[in-house]
Amino acid sequence: MPQQTQTDPSRMDPQNSVSTVALVPGGPVMGTIRPPGSKSLTNRALICAALACGTSRITGALVSEDTEVMIDSLCKIGTEVRVTDSGRVITIDQTNTPKERGTQNAPIELYIANSGTSIRFLSAALSAIGGHYRLNGLPRMHERPIGDLGKAINSVISGSMLMESSNDCPPVLIHSDGWKQNELGVAGSVSSQYLSGLMMAAPARAIDSSTTPQTVTIQVHGELVSQPYVEMTASVMRAFGAEVELSRPTVTPDENLHVQIGTQGYQGVEYEIEPDASAASYFWAAAAITGGSVEVLGLTPEAIQGDVNFCQALRKMGCDLTIGSNSMTISGRAKNGIDIDMNEISDTVQTLCVVALFAEGPTRIRGVAHNRFKETDRIGDLACELRKLGADVQEHHDGLTVQASRAGLKGTVLETYQDHRMAMSLSLAGLSIPGVQISNPSCTAKTYPNYFADMESLLGRPHHWQRG
Repeated sequence: MPQQTQTDPSRMDPQNSVSTVALVPGGPVMGTIRPPGSKSLTNRALICAALACGTSRITGALVSEDTEVMIDSLCKIGTEVRVTDSGRVITIDQTNTPKERGTQNAPIELYIANSGTSIRFLSAALSAIGGHYRLNGLPRMHERPIGDLGKAINSVISGSMLMESSNDCPPVLIHSDGWKQNELGVAGSVSSQYLSGLMMAAPARAIDSSTTPQTVTIQVHGELVSQPYVEMTASVMRAFGAEVELSRPTVTPDENLHVQIGTQGYQGVEYEIEPDASAASYFWAAAAITGGSVEVLGLTPEAIQGDVNFCQALRKMGCDLTIGSNSMTISGRAKNGIDIDMNEISDTVQTLCVVALFAEGPTRIRGVAHNRFKETDRIGDLACELRKLGADVQEHHDGLTVQASRAGLKGTVLETYQDHRMAMSLSLAGLSIPGVQISNPSCTAKTYPNYFADMESLLGRPHHWQRG
């Protein structure tokens, strides 16, 4: 299994002299790997532990920029956090820990870089416990809309949540005395993280105990994207002792999910993080592109992360899927394009698009219009980079159609737009196309700092690093 190396250039500062990296073609990719812990699960567990009574111990945690900014923010509001085992074990002790709440004139400043989970989960949680906070990040974060979450929070708090940038984007300024209502609604068409944040905040809302009902009710209005992530949120909440019920209405068609959450709060627990299924997609894709065989340890179809279903997409493209007692293996080359709705596994769209370059016929991806509001426009910008490789790409409002051009594919320098998933997915093209260079490889630090080192160990050959 790949081990962390101190010389991995992808862990260097973005301003260093490494400008591009190229994976080197070399035949079928064969091997076994265990990806690091899930970012989605780590940040959810951190929120629940920070709101819980007692001590929680999170094992197998992801070490990345996204989890580090979450931990830093929790520490700034007074949460006692101890990090051991090189960051993979996190202990949160809430026994008699007073919270820092800021003041109207001096809110607590929280920097969240470009971590969507951090700003959405924290905004909801902090509005529930009450206090004065300002959350800001990188310029791209200040272009990512959060208005639907702000509207939902403003409907229940005593105070206000204000978005300081145009189009309802961060920075976010929160002045709250806690939630004062127990029923709220939220739109789900831009991000499921709005609903997830509200769900995790609900057990901690500050409300007069003499009038507290037994549940908080959240209704989703319109389409809900990436629903498996909401089910993941419910699973983590239940592990920390919360009561959560997800149900679909039978009468009102414009409300596709109804959530009821108990008010008894969270309890400290031991919680183990699964390997990251989104990260695993790159290694399964490496097998599909090269006709190899890659076993990913620690994940099965029963994992609480919906992105394990990426393997089913590869199976439909002609790969073989083998399920072990604690692993999933993809073998053989992707032979044919497919027509697929990836709404529920949208973080793997870029990965599948690169696989599609090496399959016969077009691959049509649907249901991911919300991908335009991620770290970058993961439809328009992805289409641009795939065309540089020589692919035929049609951009649609909800996705794209991809196939290799008859003129053939060619190596080139590909931009990452400071998006970790652009860097990791596009790098896979270099497994079969000589000369594919990925700019700014250090942006993978957002969720997978050791990606290039782990891929190098799996391939058994070094990458080519170009220094500026």
